[in-house]
Amino acid sequence: MPARAELPDAVRSDVEILWDYHDMHHEIRPTDVGIGLGSHDLGVATYTAELYHQGMFPRIVFTGANAPTTIERFPRGEAVHYAEHATELGVPADAILIEPKATNTGQNIEFTRKLLADHGIDISSAVLISRPYQQRRAYATGKKLWPEIEVICASRPLPLDEYVADIGDADRVINMLVGDTQRIMIYPDQGYAIPQEMPAHVQAAYKRLTQAGYTTRLI
Repeated sequence: MPARAELPDAVRSDVEILWDYHDMHHEIRPTDVGIGLGSHDLGVATYTAELYHQGMFPRIVFTGANAPTTIERFPRGEAVHYAEHATELGVPADAILIEPKATNTGQNIEFTRKLLADHGIDISSAVLISRPYQQRRAYATGKKLWPEIEVICASRPLPLDEYVADIGDADRVINMLVGDTQRIMIYPDQGYAIPQEMPAHVQAAYKRLTQAGYTTRLI
């Protein structure tokens, strides 16, 4: 069955609730470094390059190896392809560091921290650039593993329907939203993230979507 690029009407309202919940609504301002978190979404690299050109940070770290969902699209690793895309968009190669080994968000943070330290780069603030529905998890993970820096979260500012159309697979986006919502709930107890408040209406939307069968990204 071909992927559908539009949200099903039956679940739209619940998807919109989760979409808004995961957006941290941070105001982007200049920081010491921009950290592009690897994924299947090349838009992360695109937006990281845009923020660099806007003067939001003087240096970029792209971090990410591969996941099963990215190995075909980015055979040399997410961070490598991200860096190449950013240079195509005019970012100087010497402004980019590549962290090619991380396979999850926690490793994105830990390995980036070590990479910067190894290069003698001391920072007090960072913009974490991710997929839109990864913002809250990126924030919670960053504050847990790198608590001494200020963390600002950012994503390419596309409306939900435009993002789904850009990815080209509504079911994939919904499943990822549901999976990230579950991780916000369970990762603090596992030591991976700080706790995040989850309003009752968000919990209810999450439950309805899992009952509707959007469970492929659940742990």
